[in-house]
Amino acid sequence: MDQKAVIENNVLEAREKVDFSGVVIAKEKGEVLFEAGFGYANRAEETSNELRTRFGIASGCKLFTAISICQLVDAGKLSFDTKLKDCLDVSFPAFDPNVTVHQLLTHSSGVPDYFDEEVMDDFEDLWKQQPMYLLRELKDFLPLFQNEEMKGKPGEEFSYNNSGYILLGLIIEQQTGVSFTDYVEKNVFEPSGMENSGYFSMDRLPRHTALGYIDEEDGTWRTNTYALPVKGGSDGGAYVTAPDMILLWEALLEHKLLSKKMTETLLQPHIVADEEEGEYYGYGVWIEKRDNDIAKYHVMGYDPGVCFHSAFYPQTGLKVVVASNKGEGAYTVNNAIEEALFGD
Repeated sequence: MDQKAVIENNVLEAREKVDFSGVVIAKEKGEVLFEAGFGYANRAEETSNELRTRFGIASGCKLFTAISICQLVDAGKLSFDTKLKDCLDVSFPAFDPNVTVHQLLTHSSGVPDYFDEEVMDDFEDLWKQQPMYLLRELKDFLPLFQNEEMKGKPGEEFSYNNSGYILLGLIIEQQTGVSFTDYVEKNVFEPSGMENSGYFSMDRLPRHTALGYIDEEDGTWRTNTYALPVKGGSDGGAYVTAPDMILLWEALLEHKLLSKKMTETLLQPHIVADEEEGEYYGYGVWIEKRDNDIAKYHVMGYDPGVCFHSAFYPQTGLKVVVASNKGEGAYTVNNAIEEALFGD
C-alpha cells in the first residue's frame, strides 16, 4: 500500500472511531497527500463540510498574536524585554510590575488566568456571571482578571494562560492604534493569502462557516452559540479554512510575515512545557523534540464545539491541518496521519 493509501486508510479508521466532523489536509513539499471533508457544517440543513468551510480554531490562533507581536519588535516598537506597565496604559493593582512581553508570549508571566483550568474545567461556567454576548472587544475581558492576584512569580514556570494573550492583544492595539482583529487580518492574513479567514462575530457568521456542535449524553446536540465569547480575539476564536492554514505555515516559513531572524526567534524553544513528553513552547507555538531534534511545530485549540490541530514537521516539510466543528476528534485524526507517515 502506497503512502497516500495508508494515510487515507488511517484517517478513515480514525474518523469512524471518533465520528469526526471537519476537514483534513496533509501536504508535503507542494504535494497534497490527503484532503477531505467529513460530516456537516450545519446539521439542521445537512450542509457538508468542504475544503472551503471556515472553522473556529480556538487557541490555535495564539500563533497569529505572537506573529503580530514579533512584527512590532521587528519594527522597533517593542522589545521582548519590554515590561507590561511600559507598553499598556491599563491599571493592574495586584500585578507584579516586572511582567515582560517575553513572559506573556511564553505563558510564564504568572498573571491570573480568566479561565484557569486548575480551578474549572467547563468553559461555559464563565458566562454564568459575565454574559458571553457582551465580549466583543479585548477590553471587555479585563473585568475577568484585571483585579485578581498574581498566580505565580514572573518567569518562574510555564503555566498555560489565556489572559496573557489578551494582554498581548491589548498591547498590539495600543501600539498600532487599530483593533487587534483588524491588525491581524491586514498584517497576517492578507500577506499570507488567507482570503477566506477572519475574526467573525458568532451572530454574523459569513457563508461557508461551520457551526460548532456540542453533543449531549442523551444523544441530542446543540450549537456552541451560547458557550463562547461572541467574537474571538488575541487568545483565540478566529475562523480559518484548512487551505488558508496551510498558507499561513508557508508564509511564515518563507519569511513573508517576519524577518528570517525573527522567524527563527518565534520558532525557538523558549521554555519547557512538559519535559517528560519533550514538549516546549516558542512564541505562540508548541514544539516537540525527539532525540534533541525538533520533530514538530504545532498549534491546537479546544473550545466547546471546536477542536483543531495543525502541525509542521521540519524534517520532511509535511504540513497538516485538522479542523473540526465538534469538541473532540482532531487529535486522534492528526495522530493517525503521523502513524501513517512516521510509524508509532
